[in-house]
Amino acid sequence: MVTGHSVTALTTWAEEYDSGFAALRDEIAILDGYYIPTHYPNGIPDSIPAKVYTGKPAQEAVALARKAIEFIRQRLGLQATTP
Repeated sequence: MVTGHSVTALTTWAEEYDSGFAALRDEIAILDGYYIPTHYPNGIPDSIPAKVYTGKPAQEAVALARKAIEFIRQRLGLQATTP
């Protein structure tokens, strides 16, 4: 079941089952800001995503996504992945 794409909403929902998701939410909430603007060429006023979301923000977003994945894997009792 898909409940949405917002990591903030998903971690809030998950917090009902595991309070550890509150801290994760605070760290990864910025990822919500990448969802719509990066998918649509007109999602950023007076610019395009390729000019705004350059290498450094992309690397930071990937690092946060990896952190979230590892957090969830740990909660599920799965082995850590390698980068």
